[in-house]
Amino acid sequence: MKDLATAALVAPNATVKLSQLKPDETFGLSEKDVRARTEKQLERLAELATQLAANGKRSLLVVVQGMDGSGKDSVVKHCLGAISPMQVRIAAFKAPTSTELAHDFLWRIHAALPERGQIGIFNRSHYEDVLVVRVEGYAPADLIERRYGAINQFEELLVDEGTLIVKFHLHISKEEQAAQLQQRISDPTKNWKFQVGDLDKRKKWDAYAQAYEIVLERTSTDHAPWHCVPCDHRWVRDAIITDVLVATLAGLKMTWPELPPELKNLKIT
Repeated sequence: MKDLATAALVAPNATVKLSQLKPDETFGLSEKDVRARTEKQLERLAELATQLAANGKRSLLVVVQGMDGSGKDSVVKHCLGAISPMQVRIAAFKAPTSTELAHDFLWRIHAALPERGQIGIFNRSHYEDVLVVRVEGYAPADLIERRYGAINQFEELLVDEGTLIVKFHLHISKEEQAAQLQQRISDPTKNWKFQVGDLDKRKKWDAYAQAYEIVLERTSTDHAPWHCVPCDHRWVRDAIITDVLVATLAGLKMTWPELPPELKNLKIT
């Protein structure tokens, strides 16, 4: 089967044109085969996550970004739901509070990072401060430009301190986004997710796409790579993300901690 993780990887210093990447890409694969493989990969991911917790030496930060309707919540549910809740820390970053605005833009991010042995999931992240802020004009251009470098340095610090970082941009088509937003209106169980502001951002589709291209080009690094994940087909999205997470944790070559010698022959009565 095609190496989906590598296919989605954004190489450092690459030129990114989202209009040239197919959000409905299937890589010529069978949905049935991919779903079956993903189920096995999820089992492997749960095992690796338990090993991460058992060793307690490293942590994993998963950053999920994407246009409205691209499936950020669904990724958390379907790609990380098999992991014990005790091992997962989820943070969702919305508009900063007055307290958060009184600090540097990474202050609230640092406080939400996973502890060693944990997997942290950012459903939106510090990248909002170079995406929304850029498109909506909430900060001067020179300040936003400096933030790309600050983010790279911040992420390098985290990696040096033992945190693995993988970042996913959920690449959805404008047509599929329309279908997802319409579903939030027509499905009573999803009405709560619809916000009129989503339509305002949709009108700025091209500006947001350009902002994402800049982010992918400037902040995909060897230590904290981006993966641009086609997500019009959710089974493709889930397969890529699961493969990346498994490969990342498997790369640690973890073993199960052993009991001290004096405890190996202990008999419980």
